[in-house]
Formats: sequence, C-alpha cells, structure tokens
Amino acid sequence: MGDGGQGSAVTVADHASGIGAVGSLPVAAGDPLLDLLNGFIAELRAVGIPASLTENLDAMEAVKHIPVEDRDTFKYALAATLVKNQAHWKAFETVFEVYFSLRGAQYEITEDDLEDVTDADGEIAAEGDRGGSGDMLSPEELAEMLYRALMRGDAEMIRAAARQAVRRYAGMEPGRPVGGTYYLYRTLRNLDLEGVLERLMDVDQETEGDVDDFELRLRRDTYELRIAELKRQIEAEIRRRLVADRGVEAMAKTLRKPLPSDIDFMHASREEMASLRKAIYPLTRKLAARLVRKRRHGRSGPLDFRSTVRHSLSYGGVPVEPKFRHPRPHKPDIMVVADVSGSVAAFARFTLHLVYAISSQFSKVRSFVFIDGLDEVTQYFEGTDDIAEAVHRVNTEADVVWVDGHSDYGHALGVFWDNYGNDVGPRTTVLILGDARNNYHAPESWIVKALQEKARHLYWLNPEPRSYWDTGDSIVGEYAPHCDGVFEVRNLRQLEAFVDRLA
Repeated sequence: MGDGGQGSAVTVADHASGIGAVGSLPVAAGDPLLDLLNGFIAELRAVGIPASLTENLDAMEAVKHIPVEDRDTFKYALAATLVKNQAHWKAFETVFEVYFSLRGAQYEITEDDLEDVTDADGEIAAEGDRGGSGDMLSPEELAEMLYRALMRGDAEMIRAAARQAVRRYAGMEPGRPVGGTYYLYRTLRNLDLEGVLERLMDVDQETEGDVDDFELRLRRDTYELRIAELKRQIEAEIRRRLVADRGVEAMAKTLRKPLPSDIDFMHASREEMASLRKAIYPLTRKLAARLVRKRRHGRSGPLDFRSTVRHSLSYGGVPVEPKFRHPRPHKPDIMVVADVSGSVAAFARFTLHLVYAISSQFSKVRSFVFIDGLDEVTQYFEGTDDIAEAVHRVNTEADVVWVDGHSDYGHALGVFWDNYGNDVGPRTTVLILGDARNNYHAPESWIVKALQEKARHLYWLNPEPRSYWDTGDSIVGEYAPHCDGVFEVRNLRQLEAFVDRLA
C-alpha cells in the first residue's frame, strides 16, 4: 500500500546510505542502493515472482531515470520491468513497501511510544496528558484531529493523524515478536472509526438540512474512502516502524505469503480461497490456448513424399526441405473420479472447476464423486455456464454417503467398476483424485489395475505432500503400481503442470 508521495525524497536514499537526495538514482557498482535493489529482487524471487536476470537489468536501467522524490513513479517503474502477471501484483506491492518504506530515527520505536498503560481488559488507558515525548496528542486532541482530517479530506492531515494514532494506541515495543496485524487491531479498536463516520454523517445532515438519499449515499461513500485511506496509512506507519526495528530482511520473511498459484489446497484460509477462485479463471484461458498450440504444433506427422518431391523442384530436384503430414491428434475422453471428503474437498473442487473450464479441449468429460458411496455428477455441469454453481451443487446434492460418511476407496471403486467400468475404453483417460486415506478398509486395488488395462491412461492426483504418502491409513503404495502416474498436486501451479500433459 502506498505511503504517499510526500517525504519520499528520503525514501530510497535513507535505505541506501542514510542521506536524502533529490534527482535521478545513481546506480553504480558499490552503491548501497544497488545492494538494496538486489535484495529486493531476491525477495521477489523468494515469494515466487519470476524476475529474470534480463528484467533485473531492465529495472536497474529504469531507476536511473526516476526522480527519488516521486515514489509512486519509482514503484511503477520497477513494476513495469519486474511484474508480468496481474496475480503477482499484490506480492510485489508488499515487498516494495517493506524494502522501500520510510526509515530513520523518527520511525524507531522508543520509550515515548510506550507511555500509555494497558488495563486488565486489554484497553489502553491514557495518561491524560501528552506524556514525556512532548508531541504525542491526548486522546481528545487526536479524536478531534482525526475528525477534521476526514471531514476535509486533507491527505497530509490524515497521514499525521495515522502517525499519532499508532504512537498512542499501537503499544509497539522494540524487539517484540508480534505481527503488524496485532498492532493494527489495537490501533483501530481505539479509534472507533464507525462512530467517527456516524458523527460525520450527522453533522452533514444538521448543517445542510434535508438531503435526498442519493446525496447521503455519495457522502457516506466519500467518507468511507477517506477512512479506508486512513487505515492504509496506519498500516504503512506500523510497517515502517517494524522495518526500522527489525530490519528489512526479517520483515520481508514475516510478511512473505505464497502467490495464488502456490497456495496449498488443503490448508488455504478463507482469504486464500478467494485468491484461488480469482486465479483459476485466467489460468483456464491460458491452459486452453496452450493445449491448442500443443496439439497443432507439438509434433510432426509422417513424411509427405509427394509434397517433398514437389517442393524439391525449386532446388533442382534436391529434397532440401522435407515435408510432413500434419497430425490430427484426437481429443481424449476424461473420466474424473474425485474424493470429496474432508480437507481434500477443496482440491477436488478446484480440479473439477479447471477440467470443465477447458472441457472444449476434451471430446467428453464425465465426473464422479465419492466418500464411501459414489455418484455421477456429470449432469450438474451440462447446460450451465456457471461452473462454480455446478460445483456447489456437487457438494450439496451428490449422493456420496453409503454407511458412515468416512472415506472407503475400495467400496467406491467397486461401485464405479460395477456401474461404469464398461464405459472405460482405449480412448479414455481416468483421473482419480484423492489422498488415498482409506480408514483401514479393504483397498480393492485390483479394480485400479483392471481400469488401467482398459483405459488409455490412468493417473492418480494426490493433494498431500509426498512425505505423507503411505503413512497412517494412506495406501497410495497399493494403487501406484497400477497407475500410469501418481502426482503430487497441492496447488494450482502443480495442477496446471499436470493438465498441460493431458494434451
């Protein structure tokens, strides 16, 4: 999140040498700024952003022409050279704010920041005056400053209020291993921004009398945007102080989060699940285009003798340029058999979503889900453009419980073999999705062997790390010898790599 342009004349230079500078950035061998940029790019690579050597050199060249005082321009110049995927923007922005946050003595956590005391309920009790720091506002003065800043929309005043709020309410302590979220929560809890918003709206109505609902909505939206900016400034202030206290590298590791494509299906938070859902749509378009190109240009067909002889006439009868027939690879039939129990349900949901989103690249797709019973759910995806809704119906309407709702791969595979085994043929690729944790039931691995013998290919996708396979009630080893491949698929990146090989 941006910290605003003002004061950024020292933003980069403070990191590099502790001296403010104005004008273009001097990037030369031995310059501390060069080390800072190298560390910044190394951190981008650590979080998964593929910043190549060429892009690194482009960034170094670009910042030579960027004025230091224009922090936003500096940020977007780096982004233009280093970020090639919209999904990587948030990670880039976080790393940038850590490496190029304002630093200096004014941001260090001192004893003056700790003059408020905390009562037994965790509420901060003010000393009643400005304390020993000489410039820390009292709660009443801070509340009035905050109110006026939001009323006027004064960006400078909002930044000043954010800084004072962090000093008074965050309770930051040097060296304390607490994340910025904790300090942000403490600060916002004591500011009562909901109450400030209602006060702003009440004053508007009192001073201007009756106004229509549309005008009230516009004003509320305006104040909410200003409050959102205040929150961003508070978060930036906390981050600057943490960087000054702990150092750039330590804070970068603390804030490091996986890219959407690297989020583990089985351990994703609600926020990460939302990121996954956003990431899967562009992924499907990219995969579909890649599969088309792969089929069209992936390999040559047999030699076309007539075409070769015909083209050799232009070389005096010498067959310099052999010609080949274009292959016409068929599209595979796909049968997906997915475990939808417990934590593997998210993995199955995203795999089904991806397969159906690129279903045009397959001649036919049929889907089956199971826990200890098995049900075909192909009909939920037919005639609908909303794959997410179809997946939701799978989770809520499919008949997948036979006895107790605990995974029983042996029984589920038996039902599949009895009811749908005859539909598996030499053009069929069978995908079995699950962690193979069978709750110590009979594995019935002969069914997997029989399916593999009838099908074109049979693959098993497991969302657990390989180190967990065949531990506890996992019986991957019982099924693996009868599969054409068993793959660890814990995230979208690995799922993308697997689907790419299906063409």
